[in-house]
Amino acid sequence: MLGSILLAVSRSPLARRAVSGFPVTRHVVDRFVAGEDAGDALSAVQRLTDARLSVTLDHLGEETKDTRAAAETVKAYATVLDALRPLGLGGRAEVSVKLSAVGQALDHSLALDHAREICAAAREAGTTVTLDMEDHTTVDSTLSILRTLREDFPSTGVAIQAYLFRSEADLRDLSYEGSRVRLVKGAYAEPASVAHQSKIEVDKAYVRCLRILMEGKGYPMVATHDDRLISITELLADRNGRERDGFEYQMLYGIRTDKQEALARAGSSVRVYVPYGDDWYGYFMRRLAERPANVAFFLRSLRSK
Repeated sequence: MLGSILLAVSRSPLARRAVSGFPVTRHVVDRFVAGEDAGDALSAVQRLTDARLSVTLDHLGEETKDTRAAAETVKAYATVLDALRPLGLGGRAEVSVKLSAVGQALDHSLALDHAREICAAAREAGTTVTLDMEDHTTVDSTLSILRTLREDFPSTGVAIQAYLFRSEADLRDLSYEGSRVRLVKGAYAEPASVAHQSKIEVDKAYVRCLRILMEGKGYPMVATHDDRLISITELLADRNGRERDGFEYQMLYGIRTDKQEALARAGSSVRVYVPYGDDWYGYFMRRLAERPANVAFFLRSLRSK
């Protein structure tokens, strides 16, 4: 119930103004957000790659309704990718892009053109892009843009949300050679007409989707912090003859860092999703919605100030 409320609040302009007005100090938000600019993002990249972890950088922002703001997001990605280039990290540091931040709600073609610019900048930097998936109303548009991008940028990845009823069919279509797919549970408040609602049903759907990816020919990116799902991933990888370099785990910045490092030490490929930027509200609220412990952390931090 609390999670559903927080997910609804994450999209409320009134709540955004109220929460943003709290005396929330950087040490609270910094648990989940690396910083505000490219320099902060690069510092996080250096720390994490030194610890044998890979990174995907997300410049925060979503649901842009202004063409200038969309263009500024593209510029921000170009800046951070240009800064990544001399580090020579290759695919160990890629970027994640929300299409709604680059104009998807304004015009499909505009979002495609902007995404193409980011993909080109990523190629120049020796790396690639993964498209984040947002609420169910954007899935068809996102997959359409993905198909077009892959004509020139075949390594472009995409996130698929296991809790949507349609996702198993989408994954069968995407499980081909070279296809990079990040499997997530889903972090938006979706209606019962399109998505599983209970935790147990979402977990079951995740396992079904994971099985499709592991049995397919693509490259699974398994986004989970759940020990049980990690164990199932290991079992399915072994059953399907996947070596350690045949898939990767993805985890969020600031969540279960001990597990991230333990998996990396054991030889698994682990990529940390690192958000940065000053438009942190929507992302922050979704992280609170995911685990009651995150809410408790937030409230304790407020009381301490």
